[in-house]
Amino acid sequence: MHRRDFLALSSMGVGGLALPSIFGKAIAAEELGSALDVGFKKGLADAAMNAATAAGASYCDVRVGRYLRQFVITRERNVQNIVNTESTGVGIRVIAGGAWGFAATNELTKDAVARAAGQAVAIAKANAVRQTAPVQLAPVKGVGEVAWRTPIVKNSMQVPIKEKVDLLMSVNDAALGAGADFIQSILFLVNEQKYFASTDGSYIDQDVHRIWPRMSVTAVDKASGKFRTRDELAAPMGMGYEYMDGAASGKTVLPCGVTVFGKSYDMIADAAAAARHARAKLTAPSVKPGKYDLVLDPSHTWLTIHESVGHPLELDRVLGYEANYAGTSFATMDKLQSRFQYGSDKVNIVADKVQPGSLGAVAYDDEGVKTKQWDLIRDGKLIGYQAIRDQAHIEGKTESDGCCYADSWSNVQFQRMANVSLQPGKTPMSVADMIGGVENGIYIIGDGSFSIDQQRYNAQFGGQLFFEIKNGKVTQQIEDVAYQIRTPEFWNACAGVCDERDYRLGGSFFDGKGQPSQVSAVSHGSSTARFNGINVINTARTLG
Repeated sequence: MHRRDFLALSSMGVGGLALPSIFGKAIAAEELGSALDVGFKKGLADAAMNAATAAGASYCDVRVGRYLRQFVITRERNVQNIVNTESTGVGIRVIAGGAWGFAATNELTKDAVARAAGQAVAIAKANAVRQTAPVQLAPVKGVGEVAWRTPIVKNSMQVPIKEKVDLLMSVNDAALGAGADFIQSILFLVNEQKYFASTDGSYIDQDVHRIWPRMSVTAVDKASGKFRTRDELAAPMGMGYEYMDGAASGKTVLPCGVTVFGKSYDMIADAAAAARHARAKLTAPSVKPGKYDLVLDPSHTWLTIHESVGHPLELDRVLGYEANYAGTSFATMDKLQSRFQYGSDKVNIVADKVQPGSLGAVAYDDEGVKTKQWDLIRDGKLIGYQAIRDQAHIEGKTESDGCCYADSWSNVQFQRMANVSLQPGKTPMSVADMIGGVENGIYIIGDGSFSIDQQRYNAQFGGQLFFEIKNGKVTQQIEDVAYQIRTPEFWNACAGVCDERDYRLGGSFFDGKGQPSQVSAVSHGSSTARFNGINVINTARTLG
């Protein structure tokens, strides 16, 4: 699955849902709750490490993984598909002769993992013949036997299918009753049971949960054939099924009257609102192109952060390792050395793998490194990248940032994006306060289509909802809005960020990278932010 596939999934064209092989084999729903015994997993890991060191490996790590995914897919009055998948096996990575080697097996026996370990060592020794410099690993102290679990209240995998279907049917009814012509609604649920062991002395058992409720609501003008859609205004989260309880504390009503969601999602209420918004889009006036001050809601900003900060500050991309696939980065090493002015002094951006509720929250990465938060941009200046154990020395660091992951036991782990977030403003400021200072602007809510070049320098972003701002007040809903940026100019145009009261997460459930391609889940938080003098285009097209 390549990195645009998360948008393909977002477009809801998944009625038949032909799943990629990474999702594993189909299983019955009642099998989703079981787990492998920790002692059994430790025995497999020890067998692999013993075989690897006996074959000449100077280092070995082992990942015993069980990856569970459930998809519940509906449209209008029908259930389109229900899929439960499981993928279980062991991945073994070694260093021998100063080079990496990797092999994997789905046979859960000590003999099988020992054979795979031997294969990994043989591959490493073959790689060493062509290696120009030996692998340099930043040190990691073994932590012994530890365990961590996403702090869920309700395991999504154990919620009956009927309860999930009933919820989505109620969501669809709400949208249709509020004026929608079509709606597709989906629940994506993930549970990753990951056991990591290494010759550094770590045995780490982690149980990771994520949830993503999706919908696309369409209204049609039957006279003209014109149609408009509005997707959900909620983020995928690193939570259990408690996310779907619709608690009032999870709602925020914005100055334009739109309701968005934080740590709890009322999907039924959002579906009804989506129908009304989609129908209003049919008659909303089209934007006049020009320069505007943009007020960007966190439900929108996450994608801009993801594409223009998160990806260009991945060190492997900076070093050119991604050049043949998804591009490199304009944020080259010389810019780190010169403390490049990436944005205005209002821009403070951190990477982290520890934020509660985020998609990327774990205690340890897939190299056994304890996760943390660290600075990427401070007061607008570039001060760091995202690096893993064999990259840390290139950046002049003595330790990994803890952002090395694989999406399956059968794939080798490599550098992935952490949660990358814009920090809230330090001066008290509400969204209403921010809008009050805008004379000619556009308020953008929700993420939409986007385009960005291979170096993450030139980009264009759309959204879900657009509202005109005149003389400090939200006036009318408008349509056909997209804005164009050059990354440094855009972030240097940041004139303010609302305070922590407005901070919310967005994120990508299926962010793709690498060859062979892998996916990962990552969150991006922010408060509402203002960007002055941004070029806005009109996306309407006349055909014929």
